[in-house]
Amino acid sequence: MSSDLRGYLAELFRKKELVVIKKKVSTKYELAAITAAMDGSRAVLFEKVKESKFQVVSNLVGTKERFAQAVRAPVHKIHDKVIWAIKHASKPRIVVKGKFMENQSRNLFILPIITHFEKEPGPFITSSIIYTRNQEVGTQNSSFHRLLLLDDRHFSVRMVEGRHLYRSYMYAKGHGEDLRVAITVGVHPAVSIAGAYQAEWGRDELEIANELLGRKLTLAMCPYSGMLVPSEAEIVMEGRILKDKNHKEWMVEMLRTYDFKRMQPVFELDRMYYRNKPIFHDILSGYGEHRLLMGMPIEAKLNRNLKQVLPYTRRVVLTEGGCKWLHAVIQISKKQPSDPKKAIKAAFAIHRSLKNVIVVDDDIDPSDPVAVEYAMATRFQADKDLVIMPKVRGSSLDPSSDQKNLLTTKMGVDATKSFLKHVEGFEIAKIPRSGKVSIRSYLR
Repeated sequence: MSSDLRGYLAELFRKKELVVIKKKVSTKYELAAITAAMDGSRAVLFEKVKESKFQVVSNLVGTKERFAQAVRAPVHKIHDKVIWAIKHASKPRIVVKGKFMENQSRNLFILPIITHFEKEPGPFITSSIIYTRNQEVGTQNSSFHRLLLLDDRHFSVRMVEGRHLYRSYMYAKGHGEDLRVAITVGVHPAVSIAGAYQAEWGRDELEIANELLGRKLTLAMCPYSGMLVPSEAEIVMEGRILKDKNHKEWMVEMLRTYDFKRMQPVFELDRMYYRNKPIFHDILSGYGEHRLLMGMPIEAKLNRNLKQVLPYTRRVVLTEGGCKWLHAVIQISKKQPSDPKKAIKAAFAIHRSLKNVIVVDDDIDPSDPVAVEYAMATRFQADKDLVIMPKVRGSSLDPSSDQKNLLTTKMGVDATKSFLKHVEGFEIAKIPRSGKVSIRSYLR
């Protein structure tokens, strides 16, 4: 089993899940346009980039099948594997020197940083994972944060208020200090998946990644920041998030809309390391890989935590129409009339970015939007089965919400069969032997 990006790409190539583009392409819009055209299809490796000597890979885990391959599980067992890895997280082995130490630079301009969308303020690194020390408990934290290139030594850092990096940054700032960090670009996608998981405060996401990789992950210490990062990472940057410097930025988010302008902290580079023939990973915001990387770990969290609150929960799905972030469908085996509303309340508490939740019975496929709408059409009455939660904390990404105050109105829908009605009235009619008929034999 491989534990680095190159090994994973070799697996994709053998399975004909990777297309290699040998024609020289530009980082300004062209590479993003090709990635968009490949959305939902194969991963793409760009061997020649006009503005850089680095190769670029995109659409890496852009399908559930490749996501499943990254965590070494069948598609229908992805969440079980992620939940298992969280429960059995283990410390990776530490090696003396990382492979990323093969080359050094202090110039960010050598990187093939992509300009994706016409109204963004500049080129963004979208696959970057930031590692820092949790000063309150002494553990290390890793999480996704996109970086806007400012000059040859500085990025602005997209940092969500209240999340773990922000908490560490504010702790350092409150003590009059810059925050030392390391940043990786180009790691095995299992490391990215663990980094996207919103683990509890004090947990080290690299220990989750280690379990996903069959305990094959190795770490090496960065000399300036002291952070432990994957030893086989393609690119590693070290430096400080400055306590007293900010920059205005905006970007395209999961909803494929432009976020509002925010003042964000600035990272200052100390030193960059990279492997021979380095491979830069780019994630196209708002497309399949972005939504799967961010949505699937949250979906796993919802499945785990909801089953603890309501054991009769069968399956939770973050919907495609809700961008794998804002809308969820919960399938339950209802035992009490209060179960659906209990599930709605719990889901909003687990993932506060959720805006709409629909609860369905166990005869409805939660991943089938037609089946879910059918449940609403035949089992839902708005005067009794609708839950409205006005002016509550929500996602800042939703352009219809009060984004600056993080306030939205949430909706829960109980689309389950009523215990007050005859159960026969909800039965979906079946035709005996309908699944065993061969139409071809009748058309000869």
